[in-house]
Amino acid sequence: MAEQILILDFGSQYTQLIARRVRELNVYCEIHPYNKVPEITSDIKGVILSGSPCSVRDEGAPDIDLDSMRGKLPILGVCYGSQLMAQKYGGEVLPSEIREYGRANLTHIDQHYDLLKEMTHGSQVWMSHGDTIKVLPDGFEVIASTPAVEVAAFKVQGEETYGIQFHPEVTHSLEGKNLIRNFVVHICGCAQDWTADMFVDSTVAELKAKLGDDKVVMGLSGGVDSSVAATLIHRAIGDNLTCVFVDNGLLRKNEFEEVLDSYKTLGLNVIGVDAKQRFYDALSGLTDPEAKRKAIGRVFIEVFDDEAHKIEGVKWLGQGTIYPDVIESVSVKGPSATIKSHHNVGGLPDFMKLSVVEPLNTLFKDEVREVGRSLEIPEAIIGRHPFPGPGLAIRILGDITAEKVKHCRK
Repeated sequence: MAEQILILDFGSQYTQLIARRVRELNVYCEIHPYNKVPEITSDIKGVILSGSPCSVRDEGAPDIDLDSMRGKLPILGVCYGSQLMAQKYGGEVLPSEIREYGRANLTHIDQHYDLLKEMTHGSQVWMSHGDTIKVLPDGFEVIASTPAVEVAAFKVQGEETYGIQFHPEVTHSLEGKNLIRNFVVHICGCAQDWTADMFVDSTVAELKAKLGDDKVVMGLSGGVDSSVAATLIHRAIGDNLTCVFVDNGLLRKNEFEEVLDSYKTLGLNVIGVDAKQRFYDALSGLTDPEAKRKAIGRVFIEVFDDEAHKIEGVKWLGQGTIYPDVIESVSVKGPSATIKSHHNVGGLPDFMKLSVVEPLNTLFKDEVREVGRSLEIPEAIIGRHPFPGPGLAIRILGDITAEKVKHCRK
C-alpha cells in the first residue's frame, strides 16, 4: 500500500482542495468524514484536519478523539481543525471582534519551525473564520501572527502537532504550497513517489489479481473517465473486456461515429448500439429536467442490460467513477441533500447481478488525464470536453423530438 496522508473532513468547502495540493506533491491522500475515521495503519504518515462551516462553540459541533493520534503522527489543523484542538485541550475560542474573511499578511513568522520554512515576512494568506483562538492551552506556542490575529499558527511543544488559522490550500495563500510541502514532505517524511506511471503499474496488477479470467462489460461515454478506466481493465484482462457505446440520440453532432472511430486506435472491443428511438419514445411528453434524467437513466440501463446478456459468462461491470463522485456521495452530516440522478456511484439495479470494478475511484479528474497520458491514450480523448449523459435533453427546454435535437446540434 502507498504511504498516505489522512484528511479528516469537518465539512469545509475547501477540503477537496487540500487533497489536490497533497496529490500535486506526488503523495497519495484520502478524505474521510470526521465521524468515520479509518483504522490508523502504518501507511498513514500524517493527518490533516479540515475547516468547517460550523463553530467549535456550537452545541453538537463536529468533534473527534485525537488522543490516539497526538504524539504518534504529525497533525495539522486547518482553521476549524486548529480551533478544535485549542478548545479540546484547555484553550479558549471566542467570536472574532471582526469576522475575518479574505486576504491577510503574516507579520510574525517563526522560521525555526519546519512548518514555516521558506515562508517570508508579510506572506499573504487567506482567512475565512468567525471565531478566533484567544487563549492557547498549556504547551501550545504561537509560531505565526497577523495584525488582527495573534494565533495565526501554533505548535504543540514536544510533538509534531500544528494548527493554522488560515487556508494554505487556496491560491490566495501565496506560499500555501510551501507550507503544505513542509508538512507532508519534511514533517511527515513522505517520499513523493505516487505518480501516474506507478498508478498504472499497481492498478493493472491489482486488476489482474482481482478479475483473473472473468469477463467484464463496461459502458463507454467517449469521455476521459470511462476511456481511461476501460484501457486499464483491457491492459489487465485483454479481450475478456467488452465495451458498449450507446447512441441515445442526445449526443453532440457526429459524436457516435467519431467516438467509435477513436476507440479503434485503443484496441478495445467496442459494440456500438443505435438506440435513438428507444430514448425518444421514453422522453415523449416529458418537460421536467429531472424526469428526463430519470427516463434516460432507466432506458440506458435497459439497453445496456440487453447487450450485457448477449455476452456469455460476464461477471463484472466496469465503471469510470472518479474520486469526487465517491466523496460527494458520503457527506459529513449524512447523505447530501440532493444528488442528481446521473451522479452514479456503484448504483446498479439488482437484476443485473454484476459485481462492480472501479479502477479510477481514488483519482481526481486531472489525475485521470495524467494516467491516460501514461497509457498513451490519444489527446483527442484525454482533452475531450465533458458532456453529461442526459446531454441535449437538458439543453432543450420542453419536450424532446428528433427535430429539436437536430436543430440544437447545429
